[in-house]
Amino acid sequence: MKIITDSRCTAYSSPGHPEKPFRVSKSVERLKAQTEVAVSWDEPLPVEDEMIERAHSREHIARLKTATADFDGDTPAYKDIFAHARRGAGGALRALQAARRGEAAFSLLRPPGHHATRDHAMGFCYLNSVAIAVLEALAAGEKKVAVLDFDVHHGNGTEAVLVNHPATAFFSVHQHPCYPGTGTENVGKNCFNYPVAPGTRREAYREILARALDDLKKTGPTLVAVSAGFDAYARDPIAQETLETEDFWWLGKSIRDLGVPAFSVLEGGYSSDLPELILAYLKGIQGA
Repeated sequence: MKIITDSRCTAYSSPGHPEKPFRVSKSVERLKAQTEVAVSWDEPLPVEDEMIERAHSREHIARLKTATADFDGDTPAYKDIFAHARRGAGGALRALQAARRGEAAFSLLRPPGHHATRDHAMGFCYLNSVAIAVLEALAAGEKKVAVLDFDVHHGNGTEAVLVNHPATAFFSVHQHPCYPGTGTENVGKNCFNYPVAPGTRREAYREILARALDDLKKTGPTLVAVSAGFDAYARDPIAQETLETEDFWWLGKSIRDLGVPAFSVLEGGYSSDLPELILAYLKGIQGA
């Protein structure tokens, strides 16, 4: 299992904001202490603006590079946020590279990315790392790339970037009603949404995830990109779902059982148990 990270991503924070540095620092600490999953460590790849421009407008990139005013109440204009977001995209690209070589990979970086649209930073997200990696994969010759987004919030940004894009398929399982309020129905020819009511019992939630995975497999992807958000956890502070640690192990195993090269990118997950949830997921992917 290749883990991509960079300690510089813990250098920014905002008092009271749930997207905190511990999400990465404590998860790295936990993964280095455990012996159940064999881990090798790597760093993000360099990312050229041309790669980012497949998913984002030049105007958006320019705003990120020079921002001094917050993008919205959830998305501050941190110092050097473009550099942090670019490294996040670089982590996704390194994970993509590993997956295309047949190695399971997880990008453990912040900020998350799946709410970032072509033109807007929102929902803690600045650059859409998964969308950037998917479009790079297609440029590198992949025939069909599917995205599974199991973050508790709808991946509206990834959907907006990929909608009707040839050779992609997007599958999002998410709580509704919940931020950002989208994802109530399928969009275009290739974006499929599975809204889940708050407080849905675990067994029913897993049935919906299993259905999404079955539908994803039917599209015949040659590669799967996973927006791995851990905020559908029963004790996450900013959502109202019911999954437990073993459900994330099951998710990892289910992705492994697809039999398709896959890589994962950290999105949400804000409970203090996040390191254990990530470890359980990686154990499922590894078959441990």
